[in-house]
Formats: sequence, C-alpha cells, structure tokens
Amino acid sequence: VGPGTPGGEYLRRFWQPVAFTNQLDKGLPLRLRILGEDLVLFRDGSRRLGLLPLHCSHRGSSLEFGIIRERGIQCCYHGWLYDVDGRILDTPGEPKSSPLRCRTHWHGAYPIQEYKGLVFAYFGPPDRKPPFPLFDMFEAKNFDHEPWGGLVRDCHWLQVTENVVDPVHTAFLHTIISGSQFTDSFGVIPALRFEETPLGVAYVASRRVNDNLWVRCAEVMLPNIYQLPPVWETGEQPKSDQLPIQTVWEVPIDDTHTINLGFNHYDPGDPITREEFHDQVGFGQMADRPYEERQRVPGDWDAQVTIGPAGRHARERLGWADQGVLMLRRRLRQAIQDVEEGRDPIPAAYRGNAAIRTHSRDWVRDSPATGNEDQDRKVSEELTEQFVTEIIPPLPDAT
Repeated sequence: VGPGTPGGEYLRRFWQPVAFTNQLDKGLPLRLRILGEDLVLFRDGSRRLGLLPLHCSHRGSSLEFGIIRERGIQCCYHGWLYDVDGRILDTPGEPKSSPLRCRTHWHGAYPIQEYKGLVFAYFGPPDRKPPFPLFDMFEAKNFDHEPWGGLVRDCHWLQVTENVVDPVHTAFLHTIISGSQFTDSFGVIPALRFEETPLGVAYVASRRVNDNLWVRCAEVMLPNIYQLPPVWETGEQPKSDQLPIQTVWEVPIDDTHTINLGFNHYDPGDPITREEFHDQVGFGQMADRPYEERQRVPGDWDAQVTIGPAGRHARERLGWADQGVLMLRRRLRQAIQDVEEGRDPIPAAYRGNAAIRTHSRDWVRDSPATGNEDQDRKVSEELTEQFVTEIIPPLPDAT
C-alpha cells in the first residue's frame, strides 16, 4: 500500500479518513501512519487543518513535537515553520541572503476535508482528485451519524474488508459456533446471491423466519468501504428498506496493519439503546477480552487476524459461498491495473456532485410457508430477484 506500489497508487485515488477531529482538541499535533506514510496532523492557531509528512525538511526531527503557531507548525529543533499547505514560512537560523530564505520552498502537504467529526485526506495526484464522496446514507433523516472506529487490526486491509461479503461467517462465527452474538435468526443458513454493483460487490441473503422471508444485503464499495444493515434484526416483523447502521472505511496503516474509521447511523427509533448498539457492533473486533473467553466465544479479530499479517491466497481452498470474496478481488485487481495503464479507476457515481446511491438494507416480507420445499424456494428466489431489481442498478456499459 506504500507510495509507488500498484495497490498503493490505486488506494491514493480516493479520499480516506485518517483521524477523528476530537483527537486534535488538546491543541497538540497528532502523529499518524496511513498507506505506509508517516504523517503529522494538526490544527493551527487559526483553526486550519494541516496534514504534512512527519519529518522536518531540515534535519528530520519529528513534527509530532512541533509547536502549534497562529499560522502553521514550528519544528522544535531549529524553528523551521510550516504552513498547512506545506509551504516553508520561515527558517530562522538562516541569514537573509540564504537561498533557503530568498526563495519559496515546500515541505509538502495533503488536501484534507472535515466531515461529521472525521478528517479525510486525499493522497493521489492533484489533477486526479475526485469530489468528496457524499453517500446517500449521510443525509438520511432521523439518524444520528456519529463517528466511530479507530480500531487497529494487525493484518492486511483486504483481509478485514472481505469479511463483509462473506455472509456464511455471519451464521457460523457469530451464531452457530458459540452462541448468538447478534440474534438467533442469523443462525439460519441463508440462500445466497452475489452481485457486482456500480460501486463494488454485494451479497443478498434470504432466510425464512417463521412466516416471513428476510432478505439482507451488505456491500463493499470500492476501494475499502463497507455498509451493513442492522445486526439486531430478527426477521420476525415485516418491514422494507431498513437502512444500514454503519458506513466504515478499512484504512491501511501499512501492509500488515489496518484502522477502521467511519460512521454509525443511529436511529432513536431502533429497538436497542445507543449503548447496546455500540456493544453489538464492537464485540469481538479487538483482542481486548481474556484469552480463554476468546477461545470459547471467538470474534472477528480471532478469525481474521490469525490468518496472518497478510494471508496468502494461494493456500486457500475457496468454495461456491466465497463468490463475494472472489468478485471483490477481481474488481480490485482490475482497478489496480486500470491505474497502472493510465485509466481512471473511480466508479462513475463517485465523480459527480450528487449523493451516491448505496444498496445495503433489509427487507422482511410476510410470506407463509406452503409446506412444499420447491414452491417455498421459488417464492424466496422471486423476492430476492425483486430486491435486486429494485435496489441494485445494473452495471454501467463498459463502453
């Protein structure tokens, strides 16, 4: 994911969240590592944000120990002063005749955007910078969109992201293996369908719960964003278009570490409290429980991180239910190749200024079982087809 690597250059074409805005509330610089680059984020005395390479251009001291000034940040070692755009404003130890003072010099900086409590940055070519992505869920009414995440996993970013389009793990890891981490209904093995979307890849899972059919869709949006519908759904009450509860980026720190940053979408009308919401979406995401408890009730961390720092795909034995994982890998390989060959890898929906239509949601429809297995399967397939037709638009023509 580092600079100059095919994967790194692809990921740099998109806006990536890098920190919570409240991490700067103490008025101190914040050291970061994103996409294999060491950086410093700060808010100067004029309330402007800056994201700069970490090490001073003079002798390499870390700007995490820099002093915040009214305009920019000043290195603690020899006083070099940097503006938020990377311009070197002052080299106070140099005589007026020094070339360092006679001409404008640049340290470098990255474009940044504050949005709903997160700081986003763009690391790619300036002339290829896309509009800031505004997903439709961000403007959904009656929701509290709260920044969430900051969890660091000791593995490659794709290893974590693929989890979202692997619906079988939801039935086993989160329900059947060691008891319900969500609801018992997740333990019903669903009928599965996998779809490429204009933004990435989605799965559509249909389950029968008593006299209802529950259709659930989760999606990965390129390159490293996911949305999930509620994890407390039981499928026992009919409803339509139940919207996602999370929009999250799995941001590479480097090739073997990942941090998640994004938003929880909390509806005060949800059947759980905000504290229960946090408990459910956060359970098992870190290695913060006692080891014996994790052995008895493993979570996502224990399943994903133990694959290794960067799992080797050649060692896997993939099956039919892994179609979502394979689709995502193919889409990413093609997008990386597009960048290498000079093509634009950005999905068309990301290039405009309109809200970006997303596809993750739940349907629960009243559909009593007939007692005929073939007939019930046909009804389930028809509802799934209706969901796909109404919710997931066809891919744009490649031409």
